[in-house]
Amino acid sequence: MHPELSPSLAPLPAPFWHRLNTFFAFPFQLRPLAYGIGLALCSLLYTVVLFLPAPIAIFLIELGILLAASRYGFKVTALGSRGISRSEDFPSQLDDEWTSLPWKLFAITIVQSFFTGWLAWVSPGLGTLGLFVMSFTLPATVIVLVQTCSFFSALNPAAIWDTMRIIGWPYALLCFFLFLLSTGAQVALMLVLPMVKGAVVLPIVNFALIYFGWVMASLLGYVMYQHHAAFDIDPLPGAGADEMAVDRRTPEQIAQQETDALVAQRVTEGDMPGALGIAYEEQRLRPEELAAQRRYHRVLLLAPDKVGTLLDHGRRFIGLLMRRDLPAEALKVYKACREKDDTFAPDDAPTTLALARSEWRGGDALGALALLRGFDKRFRGHDSIPQAYELAARALVQGLDRADLAKPILTTLEARYADSAEAKEVRWLLREKVT
Repeated sequence: MHPELSPSLAPLPAPFWHRLNTFFAFPFQLRPLAYGIGLALCSLLYTVVLFLPAPIAIFLIELGILLAASRYGFKVTALGSRGISRSEDFPSQLDDEWTSLPWKLFAITIVQSFFTGWLAWVSPGLGTLGLFVMSFTLPATVIVLVQTCSFFSALNPAAIWDTMRIIGWPYALLCFFLFLLSTGAQVALMLVLPMVKGAVVLPIVNFALIYFGWVMASLLGYVMYQHHAAFDIDPLPGAGADEMAVDRRTPEQIAQQETDALVAQRVTEGDMPGALGIAYEEQRLRPEELAAQRRYHRVLLLAPDKVGTLLDHGRRFIGLLMRRDLPAEALKVYKACREKDDTFAPDDAPTTLALARSEWRGGDALGALALLRGFDKRFRGHDSIPQAYELAARALVQGLDRADLAKPILTTLEARYADSAEAKEVRWLLREKVT
């Protein structure tokens, strides 16, 4: 499809299990990290609240920390559901409806606990089942609460079931990850607390709980954003910005890739004249642009009736590549042209010699010799002829072990360029062969 006609569709958000690292990294963003550390350190305020007994002061301070951390967690989930997951993009003010969500969730938990307790009074088995259902549906309950901000909607079994249905089988995976995260703080504290003592214990406990709580909030928010269309949630401007790979292409690169796609489409459709026309015009308008010349060369290779054009363009393209110091690519173009016509050769001495050297460095002595065949006649009087002689002698002696064929080259060098460095080099190459 022509790039200009292709629909501009936003990519679907990746499944949440592909982005676990981003959820764990969220609390370490600058703003939540500073806020989390600040809240954790607030637990030390009981030491200055002298008008209350320490246990009561600790309880009240911890309740305040829990409320503040919960409010921020709901903010993370709510904004995450609208595609905002970078803390610097968060609005400074909290939505009035979100501020009451921690209390509503607490009330919902009380109601569900009473109902589960009643089931356990009726039958221990029913109580166990009720506890499992309460735990399993808690993520869906939170999602409904964030979406509607309604206490009664979050208690509605139909709304909870609809949420689980929208997420589908990954809901079970979501519950599993949330379970692991809920136990993560306990595991972390078991590892850290034996190594610390004194007043720092309480801030460490608080920070661990805050960290894993906000990771869970980030995860829930993204799951809602992943299904925002089904949940009828309108993403905010900039939604999903952290998912998008930064397009670092220049406008020229974008234009080149669009042209490549258009030419490829014409080739696929069998419209070779159309592909050739586009590629030709691009390289004509941009004679020094490598991308345009590469494209034209590739299309010419596919056109069996354009061998003459391919060879003519190949000579010019090889010259451009050599000027850009790309001998390896120039050699590939040369070989591609030779496959179409084994008499193909560059039309200037420096290019021919440079390609021959590339062949020799690549270990192809025969290829180097093929390029150098008749060099002195094709480029009569050129200053690089001694270098061509020396390279040919080296390919014969060191590449093919044919010193006998190199002796006439030495004779010619001594007759025409006796004092040249190339003559001395070939003389040294044949030092054990010359009698």
